[in-house]
Amino acid sequence: MRLKVILALWSGLLTTGGIAQASPFYAPPPPEDDAPPWSGEAELGFTHLQGNTNSQTLIAKGRLVWLTGNLTHSLRGEVRHVTQDSETSAEQYLMAARERIDIEGPHYLFGFTRWEKDRFSGYDYQATAIGGYGRQLVSNERHILSLETGPGYRIDSVTDDRDRRLGVIYGALDYRWHFSDTASLGQELSLEATDPNLTTRSLSTLTARLNSHLALKLSYELEHNSRPPDAAMARTDHITSASLLYDW
Repeated sequence: MRLKVILALWSGLLTTGGIAQASPFYAPPPPEDDAPPWSGEAELGFTHLQGNTNSQTLIAKGRLVWLTGNLTHSLRGEVRHVTQDSETSAEQYLMAARERIDIEGPHYLFGFTRWEKDRFSGYDYQATAIGGYGRQLVSNERHILSLETGPGYRIDSVTDDRDRRLGVIYGALDYRWHFSDTASLGQELSLEATDPNLTTRSLSTLTARLNSHLALKLSYELEHNSRPPDAAMARTDHITSASLLYDW
């Protein structure tokens, strides 16, 4: 009985609310002077609950970063899948690529592409390309604060309707506070404005390092679409998750 209660609490951490979109801010932190040419991270959360309620939750994320002169390249992928009593209640996939070009001082240019599919969002898929200007407002041992803005283009493939091709105005904020040698807080926020709707994404994280490569990560994500397709389950999705993070 006690084991079932523990599993239920852990499952609740992983599946609170509906499925949320992926991390809104695609820039890794500015590379350190002694940063390795290749680095990456993998994040995994999984629960299986059997008894009065049968459910499974899988959250898998990965990112690869490599450096070429003043260029920072990154690739990332994410999968989320939730089933309850043999019925799929959440299913989302994402792939993204990003380029960052550091220029004089705290300034940089960026460009990214993103493909995402959320089974319950009302879209068959969304494909986005955005480029623009970013600035490191704060960068020290404890605090990192970045702002970005730029134009973009998005294709919304809507179920049982023609594709929508939209111009995008994008803005984002990324703040990280390393309040100890082993723990940090993060807050990411982005806005993507198009003619028919405004998409707001937020990601709040608490990361506690267990050793040089392994950490425990708690996160809360929110995604709001001011005017989703009629087939969408909701305008706002939330997810609270607990997962293990491995980096190298």
